[in-house]
Amino acid sequence: MLLSVIMPCYNEEATLQPILSRVRTVDIPKEIIAVDDHSSDNTYQLLCESASGDPSMTVIRHPTNRGKGAAVRTGLARARGDVAIIQDADLEYDPNDYYELVQPIVDGRVNVVFGSRFMGRHTGMYFWNAIGNKGLTFLTNLLFNCWISDMETCYKVMRTDILRDLRLESNDFRLEPEIAAKVLKRGHRIYEVPVSYLGRTYEEGKKMRPSQGFLAIAALLRYRLWG
Repeated sequence: MLLSVIMPCYNEEATLQPILSRVRTVDIPKEIIAVDDHSSDNTYQLLCESASGDPSMTVIRHPTNRGKGAAVRTGLARARGDVAIIQDADLEYDPNDYYELVQPIVDGRVNVVFGSRFMGRHTGMYFWNAIGNKGLTFLTNLLFNCWISDMETCYKVMRTDILRDLRLESNDFRLEPEIAAKVLKRGHRIYEVPVSYLGRTYEEGKKMRPSQGFLAIAALLRYRLWG
């Protein structure tokens, strides 16, 4: 199977080269689709340099800043792989977890796999971020009669045709609850595997804010009640 690694990027020049190196080291047939969401630093230039001479890497740049969800949709439109994974361009998640994330799909056991930070090794997570994450995951379980431990995880892996069928519309971080809600409403089971997580501080560029939690709640209720 070919794995499509969709990497939304926004002002990630400090971590871009290390994360690309780690992704390339993973011994799985793959393509990298990096979408620069109109960064104001050297992210786009670094992406172009990294893609030079690498036919497995595609670089796209948004003419304006549109958000992570929009960047994922742009990357998904160019994906050629059988399976797709979303990879943040920071160093919070470890691409070495791809092996365990993809294997249940390759084996034909399930079609959707989430990487759970709370089942694996993690550090650097803020207390209130963890509590908020647990609350959003509890609400997801309640609304959709499921039992998962990490709805907000970046590592959402599934067959590419399923991801396209979700017809994603969120431009910002509401992308995470939208994917989870639509997957569950379509009757897919979510299989979780533990993943490593090394959280960034706000000083290091972490972008999540408390207000985004309320937007995530609204998104979960919307997709549960109105589809």
